[in-house]
Amino acid sequence: MAAEGGGKEMNEIKTQFTTREGVYKLLTHSEYSRPNRVPFNSQGSNPVKVSFVNVNDQSGNGDRICFNVGRELYFYIYKGVRKAADLSKPIDKRIYKGTQPTCHDFNPLTATAESVSLLVGFSAGQVQLIDPIKKETSKLFNEERLIDKSRVTCVRWVPGSESLFLVAHSSGSLYLYNVENTCGTTAPHYQLLKQGENYAVHTCKSKSARNPLLRWTVGEGALNEFAFSPDGKFLACASQDGFLRVFGFDAAELHGTMKSYFGGLLCVCWSPDGRYIVAGGEDDLVTVWSFLDCRVIARGHGHKSWVSVVAFDHCTTSIEDGDPPAEFSGSDEDFHEQIHFGTGRERANSSHSRLSKRNSTDSRPVTVTYRFGSVGQDTQLCLWDLTEDILFPHLPLSRTRTHTNVMSATSPPATGQTTTTTVSITATNTSGTKDSVSNSSTSGNAVNSLPATLPRSNSLPHSSNPAGGGTPNSHTGSSGSTKTNSIIDSAFIASSVGKFATLSLHDSRKDRHEKDHKRNHSMGHISSKSSDKLNQLSSSRTAKAEAAKTLGTTLCPRMEEVPLLEPLVCKKIAHERLTVLIFLEDCLVTACQEGFVCTWARPGKVGLLSSQNNPASSPSGTVV
Repeated sequence: MAAEGGGKEMNEIKTQFTTREGVYKLLTHSEYSRPNRVPFNSQGSNPVKVSFVNVNDQSGNGDRICFNVGRELYFYIYKGVRKAADLSKPIDKRIYKGTQPTCHDFNPLTATAESVSLLVGFSAGQVQLIDPIKKETSKLFNEERLIDKSRVTCVRWVPGSESLFLVAHSSGSLYLYNVENTCGTTAPHYQLLKQGENYAVHTCKSKSARNPLLRWTVGEGALNEFAFSPDGKFLACASQDGFLRVFGFDAAELHGTMKSYFGGLLCVCWSPDGRYIVAGGEDDLVTVWSFLDCRVIARGHGHKSWVSVVAFDHCTTSIEDGDPPAEFSGSDEDFHEQIHFGTGRERANSSHSRLSKRNSTDSRPVTVTYRFGSVGQDTQLCLWDLTEDILFPHLPLSRTRTHTNVMSATSPPATGQTTTTTVSITATNTSGTKDSVSNSSTSGNAVNSLPATLPRSNSLPHSSNPAGGGTPNSHTGSSGSTKTNSIIDSAFIASSVGKFATLSLHDSRKDRHEKDHKRNHSMGHISSKSSDKLNQLSSSRTAKAEAAKTLGTTLCPRMEEVPLLEPLVCKKIAHERLTVLIFLEDCLVTACQEGFVCTWARPGKVGLLSSQNNPASSPSGTVV
């Protein structure tokens, strides 16, 4: 619960905080919760989660909010900083028996004022597709729990798709579904499709199309959260075994890994340009990992307990170059030439070559600041700035940054890009929500840089080669292939997996078990148990052995080997553990386990509620 403090001052709940932009203020009238506003007794219940979607309503009230509290699921019009919340009029309310909602996600592609597609995962393993506007239940997946009996930990629509979605379970498995397919009346049979270091991908053996299309087994213990990169091509997975694993999604190739300082990783998110990943977990730290360099570049220490959510602030993150922004246009070949994928395996050389290839004038100043936030079980909100002295540690700040003197393997080529801070993107954040934010990135030189408008996913010229051959474990054999050769499409083609038919699921697990540092439990053992406590106990037994092998390596540098960030802001903002942090254009949203969803107005965005924001006044009704 609350962190131990040294008196009343330490344990006081904050209602505002100040950063360099100004003052963020809690809008008490914009608090969403159960209609009775009674704090929820959260003992033994699943975390409160929040999802947003914009339905492009002509009235200007296009935002919709969904949140779960215990056995209940609510769907409201979200009025944000504009008007007070009217909790007496939920658009939809559902109460479940025998199981609890654990996570949810809207599909932004299909959302209209008349209909939205909302996926809801449950504690018993099922996934429901509902339309809370039409008040319909379209489909129930894994209804008989034949696919997986363990709790659903994360559910996401595949970016750019109206029908594909991905579901993670506490068993450590990840399943790809198609809403058009049924789940079948018997347990699925699998064939090995691809296997790598501590992960395997299986396709479902079936004469007709059925769910799941694919099953991924990733790491040991629960898969706590996953997040798609802004361009939709990569998947970052945070697991209870303490590993962050980043995959090229279509080819199911492992791009890179990182290990927590100790304990499991609980949350993960991508920077708006896809260059950095931040993860948090049971080591009370936030860890910043470079996608291009595949290494930890910083850690942040401010929380006193487990970090439950990390998220980038798309509006405050800024990457500014001396030149005016230039849009990228041209063929796929031109795009490859600008990115300049390396063929060697040294990350330093490939990173350096991209910098020198992009431009040789070496005289343009660039300023880079990434803002991200975190909330934890210590009830504290922390805000962090990732600045140039961390991204470019070997250069004096007074010097003009150039393209050739940036130390290789120090940072992604942020200096070479022509981006401005105001970017309009739609990204998936760690809470399963959709943030529409204002940013305008127009760079063509980075692997995951964003085009001018990126509606959630793949507007970039497409390459199936994840991050090029210059990164370890990247898929070097498909540089000329298109999306038709992806592993998702392979799931539909029986002939593509025929050669794997002799390998059974048991064999693949046994092989991985033997070569995986002799860990003392296998995925098969975990999958057969639905108890999350067993997962945690098993993972904790291997934690000490893993830490001894990885500490001091590039997977997990020692504390003194990487910069340690201090939070800009570290404030206690709730009585119970925090479970939600979402950055929106004019506010940020937090939620705690008591079931209260709070809106914090950005500086200058208090709007109509500024004169009404009085905790003593009545919270009901709409402020006009």
